[in-house]
Amino acid sequence: MSTTRRIVIVGGVAAGMSAATRLRRLDETASITVIERGAEVSCATCGMPYHLGGVISDREALTLQTPERLRARFALDVRVRTEVVEIDRAARAIVLHGPDGVERLDYDELVLATGAAAVRPGIPGDERAHVLRSTTDLDAIMAALADHPQRAVVLGGGYVGLEVAENLRARGMEVAVVQRGPQLLTGFDPEMAEPVARAARDAGVALHLGTEAVAIDEDAVRLADGSVLPAELVIAALGVRPESWLARRAGLELGASGGVLVDEQFRSSDPAIRAVGDVAEKTDAVLGGTRSLPLAGPANLHGRLVADALAGHRVVAPASIGVAIVQAFGVTAATAGASEARLRAAGRPHRVIHTHPLHHAGYYPGAVPLSLKLLVDLVDDRILGAQAVGREGVDRRIDVLATAMRGGIPASGLAELELAYAPQFGSAKDPVNMLGYVADNRRTGERAIQWHELDAALADGARLVDVRAAGQLAEGLIPGAEWIPVEQLRDRVDELRGTRVIVHCRVGQGAHTAASLLAAHGIDVVNLDGGYLTWRDGHAARALTGEPALA
Repeated sequence: MSTTRRIVIVGGVAAGMSAATRLRRLDETASITVIERGAEVSCATCGMPYHLGGVISDREALTLQTPERLRARFALDVRVRTEVVEIDRAARAIVLHGPDGVERLDYDELVLATGAAAVRPGIPGDERAHVLRSTTDLDAIMAALADHPQRAVVLGGGYVGLEVAENLRARGMEVAVVQRGPQLLTGFDPEMAEPVARAARDAGVALHLGTEAVAIDEDAVRLADGSVLPAELVIAALGVRPESWLARRAGLELGASGGVLVDEQFRSSDPAIRAVGDVAEKTDAVLGGTRSLPLAGPANLHGRLVADALAGHRVVAPASIGVAIVQAFGVTAATAGASEARLRAAGRPHRVIHTHPLHHAGYYPGAVPLSLKLLVDLVDDRILGAQAVGREGVDRRIDVLATAMRGGIPASGLAELELAYAPQFGSAKDPVNMLGYVADNRRTGERAIQWHELDAALADGARLVDVRAAGQLAEGLIPGAEWIPVEQLRDRVDELRGTRVIVHCRVGQGAHTAASLLAAHGIDVVNLDGGYLTWRDGHAARALTGEPALA
């Protein structure tokens, strides 16, 4: 009777392959078998949209490992084009369908790393829609592109949908994006997603928001609003769901998102079966509970940690913040933690801060604006979420903010961070520091109102005062505002008594000065958070479909 421990890992991409290679480094004696349904392992899924547009020209660059190299280096038994169709938990065995037929394989420990499956439209003509989840999917789209189609419809305006749209547009194709919700990038708040939508429209992409496809014909896509979009190529980028059917069939406990429920050691409801990566539920670091979080970073980390657990090390899976970034049409958008929409839906009290700094010192050539958003707990000043959008400097700021969240640094503590400075990289008061200054101001008493609360406040009789300099007014006006520049406020304080006053400038900083001045004179005053720029983007997002976003 063999005493070699038999470890079987189902799934050979991020989490599965991280688990297999890490476990071999920790345990030279175990028998490690990796079962992968697809044709290849260790595929760079996130790079696939960029092969469509030729940014990544070499198709083979997307395949990071081969079964042969993994066998030679790590003594792994990697089987591709092989699917696990059944788990016999009582016998600790799985049933495989592979190139050589049906096989039964015993295990001592089983790791499910089956990832997530692309959501299909499920409408008439569904079979015409391509998805982009595997190299097989990629090859099918590239084969379709070889026929030189001119018009494409992308179903879904999330990360993959936008990356695909950008790369098809780069090929010179006419591209339309259809998004069921009222905005692109639903994980972002509407005013933060608007710059991406604006860039897509400026690049010639037709956006159809607040509607969905109801049928895919031979040469067109029909939408629920009655529109008919010509389409020689249709790509569905409607998101993913945990590939948990095997776990469900085996009777393992699943979470609300459909992923496998696991403990801190990644054990499922069957202690001999663990689950990692996109197939497993993640503990939400901000709102608690579990949710699906299909991100490469957590998948690779959890693959490493499950290997440690299998090797007998004590591990505790950290709760997931959820940090993501996308670039499309020259604009980068990144997020960490909860959005304002999610906090409102959960009934979580919070404070919102918007800023619009330059990404580096304004006097150094090339400075471009950033839009930053911080969501803060009202009681303990904890950072609950952050979003960043701009053409430069987004990645650096979201990584600092995500690190602050992981380290438990409060929002006002961002002011104390010592960050690298030279004029071509940042400012002496870095945009992250400035968020901390604003957070401290709000924590210690400055009052603010959000863009989506403005209409109701004005309807209740509040008075809106635009305190910008004269040269900034040409950028646009908020309806109902009266202009009194900051420099004139002291002489006109008495005109503002007896009513609630909302002050706004371009980005919020001048209005902070105005609010402090008026408050010192006994005026009931609040600052329009993020100023005209935040209101502009929120108003534009709302106008796209006429829906009262966040209201």
